[in-house]
Amino acid sequence: MFQYTTPEGSDEAFEELVHKAENLVSGLGLHFRTVKLAAGDCSASMARTYDIEILIPSMNGYKEVSSVSNARDYQARRGNIRYRRADGKLDYVHTLNGSGLATSRIFPAIVEQNQRADGSVVIPEALRKYLGGLEVISPKK
Repeated sequence: MFQYTTPEGSDEAFEELVHKAENLVSGLGLHFRTVKLAAGDCSASMARTYDIEILIPSMNGYKEVSSVSNARDYQARRGNIRYRRADGKLDYVHTLNGSGLATSRIFPAIVEQNQRADGSVVIPEALRKYLGGLEVISPKK
């Protein structure tokens, strides 16, 4: 996910992208948390970064599946990406980006968080239409 915005709309755009990433995970019914990265953990070009992490019990904790960052005008200055304000002055846009979902971590989380005692796995409702309406995957006996 990418977004360009005015400096005044930068924080609101960031929250919008974080909300979209959280909705992807919550739409799958997965347990997750949103973590604000410390300045030292952010890329040098990013002013602010949040990670969306899902619970993967077999890995003993939460793992990142999405990340949302606001570079403010850093990337725009490097790329000379500007816009004209209402008063005619040029200003740099703010650039934001967010990743979709890391499927290599989503699949184990779906299995582990939806597995029943008999080994069957309940398919998240959001995915059922892509699996022909299949609701449960049962192990072969």
